[in-house]
Amino acid sequence: MVDRRIILSAADMPRKWYNLAADMPWKIPPYMDPDTLEPVGPDKLAAIFPPPLLEQEVSTQRWIDIPEDVLDVLSIWRPSPLVRATRLEAALDTPAHIYYKNESVSPPGSHKPNTAVAQAYFNKVSGIRNLTTETGAGQWGSALAFACRLLDLQCKVYMVKVSYEQKPYRRNLMQVWGAECVASPSNETESGRAVLARDPDCLGSLGIAISEAVEVAAQSPDINYSLGSVLNHVMLHQSVIGLETQKQLEKAGESADILIGCCGGGSNFAGLAFPFVPQKLEGKDIQIIATEPTACPTMTRGQYRYDYGDTSKMTPLIKMMTLGHSFVPAGIHAGGLRYHGMAPMVSLLIENGVMEPRSYHQNAAFQAAITFAHTEGILPAPETSHAIVATIEEAKRCKEEGVEKCIVMNFSGHGHFDLAAYDKYLNEGLTDHVHPGEAIDAAMAELPDIE
Repeated sequence: MVDRRIILSAADMPRKWYNLAADMPWKIPPYMDPDTLEPVGPDKLAAIFPPPLLEQEVSTQRWIDIPEDVLDVLSIWRPSPLVRATRLEAALDTPAHIYYKNESVSPPGSHKPNTAVAQAYFNKVSGIRNLTTETGAGQWGSALAFACRLLDLQCKVYMVKVSYEQKPYRRNLMQVWGAECVASPSNETESGRAVLARDPDCLGSLGIAISEAVEVAAQSPDINYSLGSVLNHVMLHQSVIGLETQKQLEKAGESADILIGCCGGGSNFAGLAFPFVPQKLEGKDIQIIATEPTACPTMTRGQYRYDYGDTSKMTPLIKMMTLGHSFVPAGIHAGGLRYHGMAPMVSLLIENGVMEPRSYHQNAAFQAAITFAHTEGILPAPETSHAIVATIEEAKRCKEEGVEKCIVMNFSGHGHFDLAAYDKYLNEGLTDHVHPGEAIDAAMAELPDIE
């Protein structure tokens, strides 16, 4: 019998985060002040982020210690298992060895608490007791609500309206952990009211929700903002995924040939892939695939440009793959992948050919998710399903070419709160969307001209 679950002990938990910035051969472009269009000063960000996170954001130190109090909370579910998907392999009749890193075992059901706990901790030790944030599908919002509950902080979440309505149980989960959850765009903020004045029926977007959350934090010295993806310190905290995976593959006697993850802002993908990037930069033949929805094709149809992280242009400008801050994607069920931009470090690696982006329609993603559920038994989140499509695609290619490769996928979260979406899929009620090129061009035309 194959040992399907590669388990690490608590003693094997990473004690340090890995910072890819130390090993990047390309310089990460600086963030720009939205008012002056010059490199942003620390005082601008200090209004919404605590000093320890700002230090991590710009750090080029390779290893950064994980505080014991953070490790104590992470140990509730970490290390997470690496699982050999033998039943999926058999169904595909592939010579490939397929592994998935199961991040769905955390209490909120995804990878998001890896950074939520760290961010809540660093805010708490900096004297902050209230956090505000945005969330798409609700995985990040529920993760921050969980972290704030365990670390005794208050939490307010602006949830993208289409997901607020599609996924009521994610909202309920946040409320169970004591967080306040508001549908975005809302009438609570100037940003939200401005959007509703233009479009009273707006479905919302992560860019709009970010504007609302940042606005609230910027107006009060007692409230900080917390972001679940995109920024460098978030990628740093997620590196525990890849660091554990490296140990588990070694234990299994395997070496990764293909790494796959879905991308909204880039955090779960970076968490798996970043610790492996130095090997690729040194010449090892590793294929790294980032997947996204065709309906929100940030990496596959966007441009590498400076853009705002939010719709109301309150955040610093970041050089990243972007569709334009005013882009509002269709209301697909992978709410966590409906973001106009991409993490600057992920974007830089894509721009330099280290990582390969692919996009998939949501019906193809749900079909892959059903295959996974039929074989491995776990119901994937719609976001995670985009990684599963590529995994199946690569496994089939191994069969066609008669090669045995080790494919490692990040299973970023379960779909237990997405059953309404599965009900639509099973009843042929999902629509595949392709955003018109002229609409993307219009959004891109609003970007400032910064080199």
